[in-house]
Amino acid sequence: MREIWGSLFIFLVCPIIGGLPLIDWINYLVTGRKLSQLGTGNIGVTAAFYHGGKLVGILAVISEAAKGIIVILLTRLFFPTGSSWELLALIALVVGRYWLGKGAGTTNVFWGLIVHDFVAVFLTSIISGISFTIFREKSTGRLVGLFLLALILTLRRPHDSGYIITAIALACLLGAIFQKIADDLDLPEASVNNESKTMFRFFRGDRSIQTLDDNLVASKVGQKAATLADLKRAGYPIPRGWILPPGDDPQPLIESLNPDINHPLVVRSSAIGEDGETASSAGQYTTILNVIDRENLAAAILSCQTSYNSPNAVNYRLDRGQENTAMAVLIQEQIRGVFSGVAFSRDPINPLSLDVVIEALPGDATRVVSGRITPESYRVNLEENIIIGAGDIPPAIIQQVANLCRQLENLDHGIPQDIEWTHDGRKLWLLQCRPITNLQPIWTRKIAAEVIPGVIRPLPWSINRPLTCGVWGDIFWLVLDKKALDLDFNKTATLHYQRAYFNASLLGTIFRRMGLPPESLEFLTKGAKFTKPPLTATLANSPGLLKLLGRELQLEKDFSQDQKNYFIPTLKKINATSPEALSSGEILEQIEEILTVLKKATYYSILAPLSFALRRSISQVPFERLDNSQAPEIASMRSLSELRKNTIDRDFDSAFSLWLETYGYLSEVGTDISIPRWRENPQELLQLPLDSPGNNSHKKVKSSHTVQKRLNIKNQVTEIYSRLLAHLRWHFLALETLWLQQQILSETGDIFYLNYSEVIQLGQNNKIANLNQIIRQRRQQFQENSQLTDIPYIVYGQPPKREFLVSNLTAKKRLQGIAASGGTVEGRIKIMPTLQNLEIAPNTILVIPYTDSGWSPLLSQAVGIIAEVGGQLSHGAIIAREYGIPAVMDVHNAMKLLKDGQLIRLDGSQGIIEIL
Repeated sequence: MREIWGSLFIFLVCPIIGGLPLIDWINYLVTGRKLSQLGTGNIGVTAAFYHGGKLVGILAVISEAAKGIIVILLTRLFFPTGSSWELLALIALVVGRYWLGKGAGTTNVFWGLIVHDFVAVFLTSIISGISFTIFREKSTGRLVGLFLLALILTLRRPHDSGYIITAIALACLLGAIFQKIADDLDLPEASVNNESKTMFRFFRGDRSIQTLDDNLVASKVGQKAATLADLKRAGYPIPRGWILPPGDDPQPLIESLNPDINHPLVVRSSAIGEDGETASSAGQYTTILNVIDRENLAAAILSCQTSYNSPNAVNYRLDRGQENTAMAVLIQEQIRGVFSGVAFSRDPINPLSLDVVIEALPGDATRVVSGRITPESYRVNLEENIIIGAGDIPPAIIQQVANLCRQLENLDHGIPQDIEWTHDGRKLWLLQCRPITNLQPIWTRKIAAEVIPGVIRPLPWSINRPLTCGVWGDIFWLVLDKKALDLDFNKTATLHYQRAYFNASLLGTIFRRMGLPPESLEFLTKGAKFTKPPLTATLANSPGLLKLLGRELQLEKDFSQDQKNYFIPTLKKINATSPEALSSGEILEQIEEILTVLKKATYYSILAPLSFALRRSISQVPFERLDNSQAPEIASMRSLSELRKNTIDRDFDSAFSLWLETYGYLSEVGTDISIPRWRENPQELLQLPLDSPGNNSHKKVKSSHTVQKRLNIKNQVTEIYSRLLAHLRWHFLALETLWLQQQILSETGDIFYLNYSEVIQLGQNNKIANLNQIIRQRRQQFQENSQLTDIPYIVYGQPPKREFLVSNLTAKKRLQGIAASGGTVEGRIKIMPTLQNLEIAPNTILVIPYTDSGWSPLLSQAVGIIAEVGGQLSHGAIIAREYGIPAVMDVHNAMKLLKDGQLIRLDGSQGIIEIL
């Protein structure tokens, strides 16, 4: 009797369960649309994902898996576990699923078989995964998988003929359904919801065919395909595409596609090394349009692959030092463009312009890039929403393209983008996106202008650059190890117009490889916004980051040891003997000693501020609660103020001399050894009306606090670093005095127009060919660059020609910077480009290009401070907080946007400046 009820259950109930349109119901409840009226009309898991999205797809998988599991468990109420009746129940379920439910039943069978015989399913999955690398066409892959399933089930019960027949019947039934049922995966892109397709690759048997929906690796399929895949998965409008990796057999991919006159394909190159930051390979490889059948598709693929070895392409790679690698082929659905063109997020000729540059024509994009037709040209100022240019392209489309172009630039960490686009009359499509190669790398003055500001002479640059690049390189090597083999840390910094710039492109690459956001350095040094670090990259680099963390934890101990073993002994030694009493050879020997110790100090001058900023950010200790009395700019002014108050006239000169011995190493620009120190011109300091900075000790944190300890180390490092640089300057001055007496040099200051290697050469040979002419030319160049006022903060690739250095700034009533010292004040503007004098009028708000310790006598007299560069750790910010002066840092072009005598309101808590 049980067998009769079991038979009725299998032959009547199982087909009904299979035919229940649960997926259609789920999709209707979530989206309000019926799957039976969309796409192929099939009601399957694939269609649920495509037409309903991820939520519908997941619920569909659960519902169909439940059918298979429930059928097997209910069959066991009537028949023995693992019998052929369970397979027969799955057959009945699939029949109902196909005839009544318009689906293949793959998910039902898969989960039912897991309950029926997990080992067989596991073995089938493993062997099928291997076989798919051989049988790559999807229909063949499916049949191979079904054959393996039947074979393994048979081998599991080799003596049960009924079970064997049932297993073979189940495989054959699924194979027949696969041949008949249409697949929503083959629909045109516009008709489906672009959700994840990888979940179905096992069942389809085409996992080896890569598409633009996959996470592609540029080193395997080229940057063009990898970029489009990233953008497509991010939701950008990319036409559907397939990838043929280098060396792969094209036949499986060709057989999986079925182009026709209504659905043409385009075949494009995606060579390894193409569309990179330094070489685009534009126009070097073949693109074939309007591919409408498989025969032409095969020919187009071959033509595209062959173009990689064309003489022009080979010479192009040779000229740019590129290796010969391989060609991947990108095949995409061809969009019939009504309007098409290219766009540049920055003007390739004048990147200082804020405009997006667009070239466009009616028709396909190939008309624009062919070079045979002059396109319409447009410029879009996104800040003011102004379109310059007119033609056949609707302004709304031009605006949409400009917005997309600038959005893609921001997405790629500010790297200017060159895009190809088309509009089909309804939708804007992105066909290609790559960096503008002649605008690489990106150089920034944001932090460099604070490290070594102003116009820089050859000698200080030849010393600072290797020190800074070398120490940063050591830190990066510590974290990246072998991942840094292709990076040149000597390119971390350079000079444009004799101003220092950091390589933002290189630093961004380094931080991303370290698993940190590209703006990490700016976050720590200037208090900028910080995005969440990519977790996977951070975990991948955790060994190196842990090494760096170990250095940070050891910072106090290491600094204490180096201070005892190197810094204090070196400073004592060079203080013991005046350089003026040494010979040129002895002076050069001491310079080498100073430089050796200075490299150690440079390490701490980088790591100590970063350590302090990191710990303060984590603990959220307000700056106002920290004791900065050890900072040289604060300690020097407090000491001088107390000296004036507590010293009688007859003893003041001797006391002031002692004060100069302690603080005379400070200057307007501590890192620039060509700039005089206080000790060299102390008279102006004597005339200052100084007040001692505030010392609200009850507000300060305890000295044992870990953040305060790091701040104390930072201040000690600043003092040591500045002292070593001051002594370096005085040694070079002593050397210059000797060479002036020997008539090797002809004018005071000449030595600073030589680089360090030339100083060494001159010290060894007492002669350099055309020395006076070299110095004269460099002096003239320095004077010319000093006169330039419209220096860009960002340089794309090579610095713009001087004729492009024209200010395009518009007057603003409100400026925004970094809040550095709280409080609100109203006052009159005083523009102070250099430390010209140390006296200002009452109620003055100073506007300065940068700050250093040597600015403290001037800044202490202001009621407000505005600096073009700098952050919350800058000298100006420290001085402002200690004196209780509102201050705003990092206000770009403040010295041009503000005028002498203007009345403004400065909000140091919000970083806002309002012109009244």
